[in-house]
Amino acid sequence: MNRRKITIIGAGQVGGTTAQRLIERGLAEELVVLDIVRDLARGKALDLAESAPILGFDSKIRGTDDYAETEGSDLVVVTSGVPRKPGMSRDDLLTTNTKIIKGVAEQIQAHSPEAVVIVVSNPLDAMTYVTYKVTRFPRERVIGMAGVLDSARMATFISDELRVSSESVHAIVMGGHGDSMIPLPRYTTVAGVSVTSLIPKDRLNAIVQRTRDGGAEIVRLLKTGSAYYAPSAAIAEMVESIVNDKKKVLPCAVLCKGEYGCQDLFMGVPAKLGIGGMEEIVEFELTTEETAGLKKSAEAVKELCDVVDRMI
Repeated sequence: MNRRKITIIGAGQVGGTTAQRLIERGLAEELVVLDIVRDLARGKALDLAESAPILGFDSKIRGTDDYAETEGSDLVVVTSGVPRKPGMSRDDLLTTNTKIIKGVAEQIQAHSPEAVVIVVSNPLDAMTYVTYKVTRFPRERVIGMAGVLDSARMATFISDELRVSSESVHAIVMGGHGDSMIPLPRYTTVAGVSVTSLIPKDRLNAIVQRTRDGGAEIVRLLKTGSAYYAPSAAIAEMVESIVNDKKKVLPCAVLCKGEYGCQDLFMGVPAKLGIGGMEEIVEFELTTEETAGLKKSAEAVKELCDVVDRMI
């Protein structure tokens, strides 16, 4: 798939910043940015295109509101939907974005039936499930972006706590993308050493909680929006592993078929990403406490998906 056609649906902060990262990293030969606000997509695409002579890329980029221009995309990134706002209930977000993502998924199925789809819209696990159900794509080709972002947040907090380079920290977060996510300190390392032996338990517990609240913390600070720099970086890492067939093992929301005791649910688990999308779920041993946490997270995701099933 190397440097083929990529479409980003949604030209807001996440979509626009993702477009910039993909273009500047040379991950798309042709990039289409689509938004229902046509001039927004066209304006951002033109602005990015005009940076080509300075940055030295030859990728073609255009903005549109017409799905016909996305025809034959190899990879589609879905960032559309209403962002979380202060005071917005999960039910409000779920109802609104299910309707939006259902329509988006229908268009993807119609115009790019062979695409790998990365879903970013929230509530993440449920919106990935909507995309999977509506497109009827194989599970390998519908992936949710959550764990890469949550793990990066945890790694950032550990880096700050220990005053070490963030490049030395490898964190992993599993489960649903929300309050029930499962940060795993036991498998989180600094230069190969588990953080459980480097950070006192009370401080580690505080880092775990801050990771769970990572998105909400930024929403509170921004007041009129949600995170987009770190999410777009997480998307770019996933895209790079897929289009360049790097086979990185990254925590992603994928459809589990018995792995980790989860059945027919999109859950954040370590997954190998390559040219075909999700190529393998990597399983490792969890403690009784970690398994119980993952089960609780799965139950929270299932509740959302049960509501979605009645809507689609």
